[in-house]
Amino acid sequence: MSMLTPPGMGGKYRITGDKYPRMHRPRRYGRLVFGAVAAVVALGLIGWGSVQLIDVFTGSSSKASAAGQQHDCKVAGSPAPAPPRSLPKPAKIKVNVYNATPRGGLAKTTADELKKRGFTIGKVGNAPAAYDKKIAGKAVLLGAATTSPGSFAVLGTQLKGAQEKTDARKTGDVDLIIGTGFTSLDAKKNAAKAMTTLAHPLPAPSGKC
Repeated sequence: MSMLTPPGMGGKYRITGDKYPRMHRPRRYGRLVFGAVAAVVALGLIGWGSVQLIDVFTGSSSKASAAGQQHDCKVAGSPAPAPPRSLPKPAKIKVNVYNATPRGGLAKTTADELKKRGFTIGKVGNAPAAYDKKIAGKAVLLGAATTSPGSFAVLGTQLKGAQEKTDARKTGDVDLIIGTGFTSLDAKKNAAKAMTTLAHPLPAPSGKC
């Protein structure tokens, strides 16, 4: 009997050669699967961390956040449109045009232009002694204290920079007294734009960012 023959097997089963057959352990597939899953998760975490670092250094997240806050602020702080003002029509405003300068003909040419723009014209001539050659600016708008503020505002759109004053008259007419700083009425397109702005004022912002 060979020394390699297992006990009890006698000579029926003989193992020839000088090596025992190798017995392999069963493979543990569970560990292989767990290792593969762990590797995938690790790679995912590394990728996510890289993206976060890029955002930190480039400021992408902060820019997006700031843009979102700015958008929300604009929406929250946007004021409601102001209702249009109730203003008298130029035809409802009677204007007396007086010339307080040494230059002749200013009252008539100015009155003619105002008439073309829809105003009702009253008296035209030289300014009263209290104002004659005493107005250094462009003009003075003079009317009763009870005159509708809209009348001064509408007439003022035709000549920017005119000074407003009141007197003791009881009528609703308005005097346009031309001063030495006057050259002409504002251009018709500019006056029309001023009238539109007057009728539809822009609302003040109601919120701050």
